[in-house]
Amino acid sequence: MKEEKTHFFDKPENVKNFIRGFFIICILLLIADFSVPKHGDFYWEDIPQFYAAYGLVACIVLVLVSKYVLRRLVKRREDYYD
Repeated sequence: MKEEKTHFFDKPENVKNFIRGFFIICILLLIADFSVPKHGDFYWEDIPQFYAAYGLVACIVLVLVSKYVLRRLVKRREDYYD
């Protein structure tokens, strides 16, 4: 019988450590954003975490538009191909 190979993310402690490391990196990047001087063309580009908030809002809007608007245009009946 062939022994199944175990992978890095098969162990729960590796997954926990990976997630912890991910959040630590995110926190460090958030802190670093306050210490980096910005010289944006528009005043809102100088707001701390502007691009993070902009990306979050854009992602949420994209999901909602695709769910409620585009789905009605693309969705077909179950027996469409019959």
